[in-house]
Amino acid sequence: MQNFFVKSHGLGNDYIVLNQNDIQFELTVEAIKKICDVHYGIGSDGILLKVPSYKAAFGLKILNPDGSEAEKSGNGLRIFAKYLYDFKFAKSPCFTIETPGGLVQAKIIEESNGKARIVKVDMGKAEFSSENIPVKCDKEECIDHLLNLEYRDYVISCVSVGNPHCVIIKDNLDKNELFTFGPQIENNPVFPNRINVQFAKIISRDEVEIIIWERGAGYTLASGSSACAVAAVLIKKELVNSELNIKMTGGNLKIEIDDNWNIAMTGEVKEIACGTLSRELIADFS
Repeated sequence: MQNFFVKSHGLGNDYIVLNQNDIQFELTVEAIKKICDVHYGIGSDGILLKVPSYKAAFGLKILNPDGSEAEKSGNGLRIFAKYLYDFKFAKSPCFTIETPGGLVQAKIIEESNGKARIVKVDMGKAEFSSENIPVKCDKEECIDHLLNLEYRDYVISCVSVGNPHCVIIKDNLDKNELFTFGPQIENNPVFPNRINVQFAKIISRDEVEIIIWERGAGYTLASGSSACAVAAVLIKKELVNSELNIKMTGGNLKIEIDDNWNIAMTGEVKEIACGTLSRELIADFS
């Protein structure tokens, strides 16, 4: 179907899925912003665009609501895997997806009425090199580094899981604090490509609670890559076990990290709606 879309969410982190072969308009920055707008469009935390791939079974572009492109999204990948399985693009429960942040192995763990419900994705390796994240840090690995802001200093630890993350360990989680300082950290000059920000509270060696400021999207109820990043940093600091339950406002994810820093993430995904973008909406940005 031309201009067909599916909207789904992973723990409240919602995405619109489009197939590049089926849309009759150019997906410009203006178009992305309009479609993602909750008042003038469908409303979402981003767009997942199915594109061709020569390296994997399927290709994926991840577009933030501000029009920028993300390297990887954990919730986005699970939603995209569900779309591929539900609409019969994928012929088996296991398949590969190419993202700008690397190749990903997806597996449908559980289904309901012929549709994927629980999805596991291989998120690649955690990368701690300051240069490769990237972050301007005088240490080879940006762990327990002091970041000076105008009104507050934070001890940060950074990692890439295909996209860059800044993890801050807190005794208490305060959304007002995140809303105030999240944008300042995201856009700080020490992060050449901007950065995702997580405040993390350790509950036990098996469980961590986090709140998230997502690069290009702002506050979000859940983020798969953020959950992976927090787990990687806390395991690196030997504060938690290698299998973790990450609690977010939108729900929980299971994160597993092996001795070689390979990350696996498992969680629920649900479809919200599907349909076609109207001619009137397309005319607004064409």
